[in-house]
Amino acid sequence: MSLNDPQWGNRGNDSGGGKRPNQGPPDLEEMWRDLNRRLSGLFEKKRGGGNGGGDRPPTEFNPKFLGGGISLLVGLIVLAWLASGFYIVDASQRGLVLQFGKYKESTESGLRWRLPYPIQSHELVNISGVRTLEIGYRGSEKNKVLKEALMLTDDENIINIQFAVQYILKDPVDYIFNNRNPDEAVMQVAETAIRQIVGRNKMDFVLYEGRRQIEVNTSTLMQEILDRYQTGILISKVTMQNAQPPEQVQAAFADAVKASQDRERQINEGQGYANEVVPKAQGTAARLKQEADGYKQRLIATAEGDASRFKQINAEYAKAPEVTRTRMYLETMQQVYSSTSKVMIDAKGQGNLLYLPLDKLMQAAGALTGTSESVGSSAEMPAQVRSGPGIALDAPPQVVDKPDARLRDALRSRDREIR
Repeated sequence: MSLNDPQWGNRGNDSGGGKRPNQGPPDLEEMWRDLNRRLSGLFEKKRGGGNGGGDRPPTEFNPKFLGGGISLLVGLIVLAWLASGFYIVDASQRGLVLQFGKYKESTESGLRWRLPYPIQSHELVNISGVRTLEIGYRGSEKNKVLKEALMLTDDENIINIQFAVQYILKDPVDYIFNNRNPDEAVMQVAETAIRQIVGRNKMDFVLYEGRRQIEVNTSTLMQEILDRYQTGILISKVTMQNAQPPEQVQAAFADAVKASQDRERQINEGQGYANEVVPKAQGTAARLKQEADGYKQRLIATAEGDASRFKQINAEYAKAPEVTRTRMYLETMQQVYSSTSKVMIDAKGQGNLLYLPLDKLMQAAGALTGTSESVGSSAEMPAQVRSGPGIALDAPPQVVDKPDARLRDALRSRDREIR
């Protein structure tokens, strides 16, 4: 339709040889009739038919044209409806296709298509993202949730525990269809597991040396419970943020901890002292034991030597009893007087006492090599003593000073060598 159309802006005044002195807006009804007429003629030409009577008057309505427009509109709607079945799945997601609300299949990442709604629908689930839940606090450790944080230990003490749970999805199908509120389920399982673990351990173990062990045990127990309910959740980490006694008893607990530390310090000091003293005592005991063993062996050897000497003396006594008896008497006297500082001499006759300067004699005997022969053996000394004037062995004993013990021992050793 052009601006030169004689019907454009016609308001019923068509005089003046087709001129239109009064220009105005176009007639919408006439435009619709003209469009209907042209489209109807176009469809009739495509079907190869015609009415043979020329064009219909513009005021006549064509129902065939209305049917063709509706078909075109329906086609466009159908195309749009089919195009609504396309969806995109990211690399970190997994697509779940539902047919009439029931799970049908899972789709990987990329451009996917399904039957449009309401026949099929889809759910996009993030399987690589790490989800975090906070138990006992929200956002910050200062924002405590005492209902979740307060727990009872095995020794009937109350402690305040705040921890976080991180988990990922290992099966999106179970996560979507077996859980109504997944986060709430994980929180309840975490609270149940931590209360069970804490309730089986002492307070000191939970607060100090056992924190890492409690985290591992809680994670294992949570995973067992979640797998039992087929939640499709995988626990990646359990972290204890804070563990302490309640605020009302923190002062008393600090005193108890200090006392416990003092006890451990004293135990360590005592253990260090024991480590220092015990090795010394063990060394002393080993030394005394070795000395006792040596003394034992020495006594045994001495006894064996005395027994052997007695056998030898017995054999000699059987050969010459008088000589052996005299020799044994002299050796016995020599041994007895060797431990005293005086010398006893028996004198006969008038009882004169002859002083023998034995110390000087021993010194002279040590200086001269030949004196050992002149002195003779211990068996000959009584004869020399008896040969002196006024000396008798049967006389009462007299006491004189004894010479130096070392010189006497040297002389005795020389006499034995001569014998």
